[in-house]
Amino acid sequence: MERLIGPIHIKAKKGDVAERVIVAGDPARVEQVSKMLENPRVVNTNRGFIIYTGAYKGVPVSVAVHGVGHPSSMLVVEELAMLGAKVVIRFGTCGAMVKGLKIGDIVIPTAAAYYPGGAFYQYLKEAVCTATAPHFDVLKTLVEETQKAGVNYVLGPVVSSDAFYAEDPEFVKKWTSRGIVAVEMECAGLFMLGAMRNLKTGALLMVSDSLVEELGFASAEELREYVNRASKIVLEALIKISA
Repeated sequence: MERLIGPIHIKAKKGDVAERVIVAGDPARVEQVSKMLENPRVVNTNRGFIIYTGAYKGVPVSVAVHGVGHPSSMLVVEELAMLGAKVVIRFGTCGAMVKGLKIGDIVIPTAAAYYPGGAFYQYLKEAVCTATAPHFDVLKTLVEETQKAGVNYVLGPVVSSDAFYAEDPEFVKKWTSRGIVAVEMECAGLFMLGAMRNLKTGALLMVSDSLVEELGFASAEELREYVNRASKIVLEALIKISA
C-alpha cells in the first residue's frame, strides 16, 4: 500500500513555505539566517525541523533545518517540495580535502559522490550510482555572487558521507585521489532529489575543518561571522533564481 502524499513530519500547510528555500543542518545557523529576513515567522517546530518564512528584498524565502545525513535531509526536502518549494539551496559546512582553504572559506559543489546503499538503494531500486549534480542555474548564480563578495572559494566535486567519524587517513587518500575537494553529509541526496522531483538545487558550504591540514574544528559560535557573510551570498543568489 502506497503512503499518502502529504507532509507527515513538517506540520505546515501550502502557503507556509516559500518557493525559495535555504536548508541547513544546524538549527543555530537557521536561526541566524532567519534574522536577515523581513518579518520572519515560525511555520514549523515539529520534530525539531524548525522552519522560518519571511522575505529578502521583498522576495518570499524560507529557511529550514534538515537535520544530519541523508535519511533526515531527504525527508525534509521531500516534504518541502510537497509544500511548494521549487528552489532549495543547502547552506552547510564541510571538511576541506584540498590545501589552502581556511575556516570560513567557501566550497561550491559541482557534483556529489556517495556510497551506494541505504537511502540511495531504496530510491533507485538497484545498485547503481546515479549522477548527482546541482541545477546549473543555481550553481552559476552561487558562483557569481561568491565572486562579487570577494570571498575565497573552491569549485569542485564533494563526497557525501554517512559516517562522520569514519573518515580515516585511507578515506582521505582515496577520495582526494579521485579529485574530491571536500566532504559533507547531505549534498548527494539533495541533488538526486532535485533531478527526480524537478527541483532546482544547489549548495554553498563553509569550511569548518580540514582533513589535509591542521585547522581545528570551528564551532557554530566561531563560524558566526562567516555565516553572516555567506548568508548574504546565498540569499542574493536565491532571489535571482527563477522558481
